[in-house]
Amino acid sequence: MKGMAPDGKHEPSRVIHTMKSRPKVLAIILAGGKGGRLGPLTADRAKPAMPFGGTHRLIDFALSNCLHSGLADVWVVEQYELHTLNDHLANGRPWDLDRTHGGLQVLPPSVEGGGGEEKGEGGFAQGNADALWRQRELLRQFAPDLLLVLSADHLYRMDFRDLLDAHAVYGNPALTLVSTRVPPGEDPRRFSLLRVEEGSGRVTDFAYKPADPAGRELLAAEVFLFDAPSLVTTLEELATGEAPLQDYGHALLPRLVERGGVFAHPLEGYWRDVGTLESFWRAHRDLLSDPPVLRVDDPAWPILTAGQQRQPARVYASARVDNSLLSPGCEVRGRVERSVLGPGVRVAEGATVRDSIVFHEAHIEAGAEVRHAIVDEKARLGAGARVGAPPRLTVVPRAECVAPGARVLPEEDAPAIS
Repeated sequence: MKGMAPDGKHEPSRVIHTMKSRPKVLAIILAGGKGGRLGPLTADRAKPAMPFGGTHRLIDFALSNCLHSGLADVWVVEQYELHTLNDHLANGRPWDLDRTHGGLQVLPPSVEGGGGEEKGEGGFAQGNADALWRQRELLRQFAPDLLLVLSADHLYRMDFRDLLDAHAVYGNPALTLVSTRVPPGEDPRRFSLLRVEEGSGRVTDFAYKPADPAGRELLAAEVFLFDAPSLVTTLEELATGEAPLQDYGHALLPRLVERGGVFAHPLEGYWRDVGTLESFWRAHRDLLSDPPVLRVDDPAWPILTAGQQRQPARVYASARVDNSLLSPGCEVRGRVERSVLGPGVRVAEGATVRDSIVFHEAHIEAGAEVRHAIVDEKARLGAGARVGAPPRLTVVPRAECVAPGARVLPEEDAPAIS
């Protein structure tokens, strides 16, 4: 049925569930990847805890989408550098998930024998499908009807109730996944690519990070709504085979597609996987576009976060700021152009920051110049230092001290980004 919203606009159709028929839904956010393609930025922090847009962290998007979608049970499965993520999660309080019953549950790494590379032996999960397999006993105890599985490093806004409705319309299949088009500037070989039958929505072909994309334009956005009992059964089948479970695309999704039980629900809005330095940098360009392609402050769907109380950013008389985002606590006396500064960043008089991302508490001293770079938190760039050489991207690691007058150039294999 279509209803009328308070603003007079028509609301989208929604399936009506009675109390008796309403499914029990559990959301699991997989937050365990190493994030190796982000180089030194994830050397000592979990990828989901990566700063984004000055004031946020990557995992904020998944958690905020869960909150606004009315999901009361959310589990976060951790693995690498989990202490860097635990401080931010704050028991789920920023997302109204700190509840006596349900709410946010943080699951530490499971090192018992899994279906990964060393089957039957201990060690970390060898992929997201293996990570789900290692939580099978907890899943049996919770006994959800539907399992919503999310990644912690994707940027998008989505009402998961629409996905639940689509799943019901498709006849409650083994899996309804969210599909979207490959974002501009991205290499399609990074993604799981799909072909979908027009009209029915059934996924007819699945290719996991193919060497030849063969004109495929749709990808799996790693938002998966599984029939929970079917998922556990399929994982059990695959875990008894010779091949390791690893990621979704190695065995799990191909098996479900082969059986004809996978349907696609399109996401029309913004979506980006920020698992590489190039995509991370481009996502910040999306924040700075006019109008912004990506917003975190939409009153109807804000991306919430845990943040410290700081005074507003201060821009001194000597400063010049052009098309940039300045976080609370910043002090700018120099020049900042087309850049994003995190909380507590200081740019001294005579210093210049162009086309760059600067994380929390970094200091850029007088006469220093930063171009086309990502400067990690608490880094110190001495007076007159030069960082960056466009079009290649330069990364200054966390707490790095660049000597006065020194020159920091990008690595030989650094990505070139226009």
